[in-house]
Amino acid sequence: MQRELTKSEQDVQLVRDRAARNQSRLDAGQGSAKDLQALQHELASLARRQGELEDIEIEVMERSEQLAARVTELEARRAEIVERVAQLESERDAAVQKLDAEEVTVGAGRADIVAGVGDDLAALYEKIRASSGGLAAAELKHRRCGGCRLELGNVDLNRIRTAPQDEVVRCEECRRIMIRTGESGL
Repeated sequence: MQRELTKSEQDVQLVRDRAARNQSRLDAGQGSAKDLQALQHELASLARRQGELEDIEIEVMERSEQLAARVTELEARRAEIVERVAQLESERDAAVQKLDAEEVTVGAGRADIVAGVGDDLAALYEKIRASSGGLAAAELKHRRCGGCRLELGNVDLNRIRTAPQDEVVRCEECRRIMIRTGESGL
C-alpha cells in the first residue's frame, strides 16, 4: 500500500513539475503564437490529468488509512489472544500439577494393596488395564458392568451370584474384573 501511495504521489509531482515548467515558458512568452497556444492546451490537459491523479492519490490514502486501522485492530486482538493463551497455559499447568500431586497421593497406598492381593491377580489386573485404556476393574451396579455399561443377562448374573466371594469374576463383554457390591443387583 505504501509503494502504491508513493507512486501515486510521484505521478502527481511529475505532472505538477511539467505544468510549472510549461507555465514558466508561457509566462516568458518564448516561442511562436502557435507554440504558446499549444502550451496553453497542454497546461489544460495537465490540469485535468493532475486532478485525476490527485483523486487516485486520495483513494489510495483512504485505503491505506483503512488498512492501517485494520492492522492496529488485528494487533490489539492478537495481543488479547496471546494474553488469553498465556492464561490458559497457566491454568493447564496448574491443573497438571494438581493431577500429578493427586497421582502421588492415590498411588501411595497402591504398593500395599498390590502386595495384599497376590502376584497373579496383580499381573491380570495390569494386563487388563493395559489393553482396556487404563480401566481394569469396574463395579457391577444395578445389573450393569461399570466398564462397558452393558446390562448383564440372567445367565451371567447367576454365574456371578453362585461364584465364591474370593473368585475373580470378569465381564463377558469387556473382560474387565467386576467388583461386586451391595448394589450389584444379585
